[in-house]
Amino acid sequence: MEYVIEMLNIRKEFGTFVANDNITLQLKKGEIHALLGENGAGKSTLMNILFGLYQPEGGEIRVRGKKVDISNPNIANDLGIGMVHQHFMLVENFSVTENIILGTEPTKYGVTNKKDAAKKVQALSEQYGLNVDPNAIIQDISVGMQQRVEILKTLYRGAEILIFDEPTASLTPQEIVELIQIMKRLIAEGKSIILITHKLKEIMDVSDRVTVIRKGQGIGTVITAETNPNDLASLMVGRQVEFTTVKGESFPGEETLDIKDLVVLDYRGIEKVKHLNLNVRKGEIVGIAGIDGNGQSELIEAITGLRKVKSGTISINGKNVTNMKPRKVTESGVGHIPQDRHKHGLVLDFPIGHNISLQTYYTKPISKSGIIDYNKINEKALQIIKDFDVRTQGPSELARSLSGGNQQKAIIGREVDRDPDLLIAALPTRGLDVGAIEFIHSRLIEQRDKGKAVLLISFELDEVMNVSDRIAVIHDGEIVDIVTPETTSEQELGLLMAGHTNQKKAQDLTQKGEDQHVE
Repeated sequence: MEYVIEMLNIRKEFGTFVANDNITLQLKKGEIHALLGENGAGKSTLMNILFGLYQPEGGEIRVRGKKVDISNPNIANDLGIGMVHQHFMLVENFSVTENIILGTEPTKYGVTNKKDAAKKVQALSEQYGLNVDPNAIIQDISVGMQQRVEILKTLYRGAEILIFDEPTASLTPQEIVELIQIMKRLIAEGKSIILITHKLKEIMDVSDRVTVIRKGQGIGTVITAETNPNDLASLMVGRQVEFTTVKGESFPGEETLDIKDLVVLDYRGIEKVKHLNLNVRKGEIVGIAGIDGNGQSELIEAITGLRKVKSGTISINGKNVTNMKPRKVTESGVGHIPQDRHKHGLVLDFPIGHNISLQTYYTKPISKSGIIDYNKINEKALQIIKDFDVRTQGPSELARSLSGGNQQKAIIGREVDRDPDLLIAALPTRGLDVGAIEFIHSRLIEQRDKGKAVLLISFELDEVMNVSDRIAVIHDGEIVDIVTPETTSEQELGLLMAGHTNQKKAQDLTQKGEDQHVE
């Protein structure tokens, strides 16, 4: 059988840590081959070896049957291998075309020929249905569009084999559907794809075969059509995984968070939160459901002190915290799991131990008389690493070295350990595997059961439905309705998220029922 890529018995070590322990992966021409594993299982490491970013300690790589030594990404490019990274490698103030040709700039009479390059980019964009404007500036386009630019970069360089590293981690549901269509179109054009992911639904939707790795070891390769999500989840984490969140009845108490008539502007001075009212009580989880870009980010930033409020009030336990500085807000009893763990959650070049102490480094017992006790920092970090199953070599490992899921666990551990009265969890499971999602959901419910107030912001409807006690639906900066999971459905939530009022929603549901009856 002809394989376009063979990675045979690959071994990669970082000091004493074995990231890839004799893993084998074989990619057929014209297939989408999923690489499945928990956060930190070694998926990205294996693909970074294939792309020439890391060198293995053992094993061999064959491309179209020929043994190769991929010592850097330029060699990978020459072999027709391209990689779309999870965290995009783009220059934000450059245009789409400038990013795509960077490093391979075509010249005419000694001057970079952007005009011809833009034409080629436009042609590639149309060929693969990517719909990218060659002249747009990166910082002005959406995350989904930036990802298309990354795909175009690989195609511009002639890639026949594409590696997608967690491609849907930062995309909206609609962008995910569009990306899946793009991948299928690439396969139809004769490309081959390795898809790194832990989203089982996507694997079942698009892949032909799945290779599973667990804790750095290859578990096996299965044909997607012959398996199911439950079996894949068990292979991935080594145990049975519950897909529905188990939680008891909630017993809400007094109000912890009270938001009245809140107005918040975005960076352009446009109202993104419009006279919003919301409350969260002790002992309950309130989920905010909505399509990305409807004011969720500005709302969270306003509550946590990261963005100024134009008007209205935010109260925590009856205390007005409107426009307080972030430290004062956290000291008022707020824990914040940010939606962007790299931008607002971690200092990537600090050790993970220091990151775990970011909220408490100036308090006792870590700090006395203004002097930090680093032994205390490491003690606290080791405790959280153990309690929250953060897979790391220890407190001194740099935060950027951890997988996304383990970075997230460290942030959640840091915030929960402070025992806040209000825990704001913004996209807490974005980019996480099913095992980590199950773990984080159980921690959120544990906080609720301890009498804490939890505000959950998520774009995943099943997550909102599973975890929340009440669901506040946001549209165009306003809460359009508050419902309970027991009395609503994903269809009803979808209508509300699209801006349908109760009256209009009822009419649509009635009309749909009549149409079905006629059929």
